[in-house]
Amino acid sequence: MQTTADAKRIFLVDDHPLLRRGLGQLLEAEPDLELAGEAGSGEQAMALLPGSGADLVLLDLNMRGMGGVRTLEAIRASGMKLRVVVLTVSNAAEDVHAALQAGADGYLLKDMEPEALVAELRRAAGGELVISPELASVLAQVLTRPNHSAADELLAELTSRESEILRHIAKGQSNKMIARDLGLMEGTVKVHVKSILKKLRMHSRVEAAVWAVQHGFGK
Repeated sequence: MQTTADAKRIFLVDDHPLLRRGLGQLLEAEPDLELAGEAGSGEQAMALLPGSGADLVLLDLNMRGMGGVRTLEAIRASGMKLRVVVLTVSNAAEDVHAALQAGADGYLLKDMEPEALVAELRRAAGGELVISPELASVLAQVLTRPNHSAADELLAELTSRESEILRHIAKGQSNKMIARDLGLMEGTVKVHVKSILKKLRMHSRVEAAVWAVQHGFGK
């Protein structure tokens, strides 16, 4: 199918060739999504990603050699401005926690229906945070660790502007969306988000978003 000029380019990282082929065919059927490339390992992904023109990386968690979390950490350390969504079979709390800590923009399960996966990829590529609905209870376990228990004390550390931005993060909005809605520069929002994560003692905006929803910020 002919892709549109503004199609989002997605790079696949998975050590199963058949899965990569299936995902590639799925993307080919969508005019607004395009396959940017693929890799069978984290090491190969780090070599190919810089020249791929990708907007989003769909990353397997459990791979031989350089695993998904290590690959995600390497992407973040490289400074590449990419959205990264984990696609895995694991619904274990420790895996969800590790991915969020490493800076994942989403966590999806491989047993999703193809149509649902495409919809989530569109949302992720557009700047939203995506989490499989089945992981609600797992996320609750992750976000009830001791250093997140004193919610009121943590929230009291936020300025009024930071609290306002946290509400937008809870709705899954990107920095660009928040800047537009609040009439701020995108760079200013980025500084506020960094401060919010530091004050809430969190490592990613996905983690902050889910935590914020649990504490009423998504309303």
